[in-house]
Amino acid sequence: MATSISLSAPTTFELESGVGQDVIRVGVIGYGYWGPNIVRNFHLQEHSRVVMVCDKSPNSLRRVLQSYPDMNVTGDADEILKATDIDAVAIVTPVRTHYDLAKAALENGKHIFVEKPFTCTSAQAEELIELAERKNLKIMVDHTFLFTGAVKRMRQLIDDGVLGNLYYYDSTRVNLGLFQHDVNVIWDLAPHDLSIMDYLIPEKPQAVVATGERHLNGVADIGFLTIYYPKNIIGHVNVNWLSPVKVRTTLIGGEKKMLVWNDLEADEKLRIYDKGVQMANAEGVYQLLVSYRSGDMWSPKVEQVEALRLEASYFADCILNDKSPFNDGHAGLRVVRVLEAANQSLEQRGKIIHL
Repeated sequence: MATSISLSAPTTFELESGVGQDVIRVGVIGYGYWGPNIVRNFHLQEHSRVVMVCDKSPNSLRRVLQSYPDMNVTGDADEILKATDIDAVAIVTPVRTHYDLAKAALENGKHIFVEKPFTCTSAQAEELIELAERKNLKIMVDHTFLFTGAVKRMRQLIDDGVLGNLYYYDSTRVNLGLFQHDVNVIWDLAPHDLSIMDYLIPEKPQAVVATGERHLNGVADIGFLTIYYPKNIIGHVNVNWLSPVKVRTTLIGGEKKMLVWNDLEADEKLRIYDKGVQMANAEGVYQLLVSYRSGDMWSPKVEQVEALRLEASYFADCILNDKSPFNDGHAGLRVVRVLEAANQSLEQRGKIIHL
């Protein structure tokens, strides 16, 4: 019996008890910045093993062998894509390569785990989703933050009505570098927040406005993204490769409570504030009573397990037990559609783009 991960509640991904012999054999393409984390987490799982790693750089392959002396390595992606002893392929390469590699993997009967963002265009994403469904294969998009204790607790607070009706999601995700050459800063950093908003906000986005500027290498290195939702919910994301400090702070405002998520904080990553504003008419339209509520602040305990470890286990569980991942190709497609709209708006100096 394979280890299973409960999806009865969207906030729960903890492993259930049980011992099984089923093991997913994984090939990893790309061993750059994020690849070593992917290999480590898939290789050390009870129900998955990495059997081969591919990278075009001989130095990267030497790094693989330093950590895993018995690992098979190759510079040719086809050796993984066409291997008969590989069940799933993790694609950890630049976004421009995702579509071709993912399509080849699916055509060769392999499940795919794809680094964010899923694809360069929504048309590519739609084609991959259709191909996977036709061949009964799983797609998982690496939206790692959805598996963090903080995001799972935020989802629980929203589902339980603790925050009340949502007002806004406001995120600052800035640092100095890492500069990309094939995508702008919105495509590089904003998918984190877009996937989190897609997971936390029940309503679907209606329109996007994006502004930004290029300073160094021809692509936007600073960007401001505004997303409009039904029910007066608004999302705002500030992304920047040119910040002198690293900031990972998110504010979520609700009718009843508000929260601050500081992902760089070691202990109190989440803080819930019993603060807000209430307004009521009194004896006519021109008299407005404003009352401010300032109550307690508390910091709920959040799970400290490595998110990617949970995600890797969940991927294996979805394959072994034929489950549809909640961070599947459709979730990746929704993020790509917002990114496409953001690019359109950015090129037109902040024109509103309707989804």
